[in-house]
Amino acid sequence: MEYNSNITPKSGNLLISEPFLQDENFVRSVILLCENNENGSFGLVLNKLSILKIGDLIEDLNNFDDQVYVGGPVEQNTLHFIYHSSESLLNGSVELCSGVWWSGDFEELVDKIKLGQIDKANFRFFIGYSGWSEGQLKEELIEKTWIVCEQLDSDNLFNSSPDELWRLILRNMGGDFQVLANYPIDPRLN
Repeated sequence: MEYNSNITPKSGNLLISEPFLQDENFVRSVILLCENNENGSFGLVLNKLSILKIGDLIEDLNNFDDQVYVGGPVEQNTLHFIYHSSESLLNGSVELCSGVWWSGDFEELVDKIKLGQIDKANFRFFIGYSGWSEGQLKEELIEKTWIVCEQLDSDNLFNSSPDELWRLILRNMGGDFQVLANYPIDPRLN
């Protein structure tokens, strides 16, 4: 099976963990790559829920009950977000791919939430992030730790349950990846 390790992933691509990855931070993970350059890479795990709500972290938003995801094991004292929109809703947002935006002016976001101008179904909040130093991600791709998905379906990203996202994306990639989607976490159970 070709894991496309020769692809240089770019912002807006997904990194899908290989089926038998045992690192507890990344088992069955789907990571949205936000930045990938000569200095390293930055991404957010899309399918690992935390026990927190955004109102638990931001006092001004105590009645905003949107769930918070674990973006990765790095700097879990930081807060990040992405959103789905046909246009930028916040100053400083970066469009990762068509309709998916990363970051932006956080104070502006808080103000818009308070005014009821934000549809929380279109936002995802993350504590921490996933990071790779210079060359580290490339090495992990050669080792076949990650499968690169270049076609992001923003509807799946924002409307799928975290438990099903990993399988859904692999199925949608077609071919041999559909088979991987059905692999058990522990092959001894097969």
